Amino acid sequence: MSIFNHKQRNNIILVSIIVLGCFLLYALSELFSSILGAIVLFTIFRPFYLYMVEKRKFNKPLAALIIIFISLIVIVIPFLSLSIMVIGRIASINRDALPIDKWTASIDAFTAKNLNQPHFAENTLQKLGAYAADLFPSILGSAANIILTLLVLYFLLYFMFVQMREFESGLLKYAPFREQHALRFAIALRDSTYSNVLGQGIIALTQGILLANGFWIFGIPDPVFWGIIGAFISFLPVVGAPTLCIPASIILFATGHNVKGILLLAYGLLFIGNVDNVLRMIINKRIANTHPIISVIGVFIGLPLFGILGLVFGPVLLSYFLLLLEIYETNRMAADRLDRIKIGHDT
Repeated sequence: MSIFNHKQRNNIILVSIIVLGCFLLYALSELFSSILGAIVLFTIFRPFYLYMVEKRKFNKPLAALIIIFISLIVIVIPFLSLSIMVIGRIASINRDALPIDKWTASIDAFTAKNLNQPHFAENTLQKLGAYAADLFPSILGSAANIILTLLVLYFLLYFMFVQMREFESGLLKYAPFREQHALRFAIALRDSTYSNVLGQGIIALTQGILLANGFWIFGIPDPVFWGIIGAFISFLPVVGAPTLCIPASIILFATGHNVKGILLLAYGLLFIGNVDNVLRMIINKRIANTHPIISVIGVFIGLPLFGILGLVFGPVLLSYFLLLLEIYETNRMAADRLDRIKIGHDT
């Protein structure tokens, strides 16, 4: 005869599940990017998959393979290629081809005279170089890690699509809240993913193109490279691509091109900045409203965990967390209401 009653046995099982779950999460920590990436791609391409399978009567495995191919060509390969290009460009900057020393000296002279900061450009350049060196290798440290991450990502994504009904039914079955709340969470999760990934991607691409165009017009060397850098930092709503026009304008001022400096500064802060605001307003109205604070805090959370991918994954994770808090609060209020009703009936 067991020394434990039914409730005690259940509590022991629950503690065992929690402990084992913590060990599994720790073991899978290296693959968390793959898991989160599969969830993001599943959310983005789910409507297209349903269209191919239900409307066009495609075979399920074929539809999943088509989505994998499209995501590789449109998202993964361009992102990795741009990241590798940025790393290579940073590593191979030729100080003779780009007069960085001259620019630094000119800016330091300007800031020493007007701002009492004699080593402003030199110190800033050193900090930016160290930050960039830490940021990009965290995702592109080795080819083996990239290949493993992509293989696991697409393995998960394939079966998430091919067995989509079973996958979604399992999520509903084991979700720690009621079905109507689970469906509400799914809709909010979809909108949050679209806003943080598709919406921010459109904004980043637009700002990068506009920045590269402005640098080319005003004679800043290597405008394409700076446009790509601008696209990456456009995921930061407070910073954004327009801020790159400030040091570029300082360079123009320091080298005696005052009119160009004023025009480039106006172009960046007024034109690119307002385009950013208009695009965010349109995207938030059509998709979902992601508060800028979520984006900023999410980026600072995501960068140490995922490297450059943290620009996307950080805000997504934070949005998911806040959605879970909202669902939990709704469940708690509903439980409190039921308890009050029950107490009222008992009395």
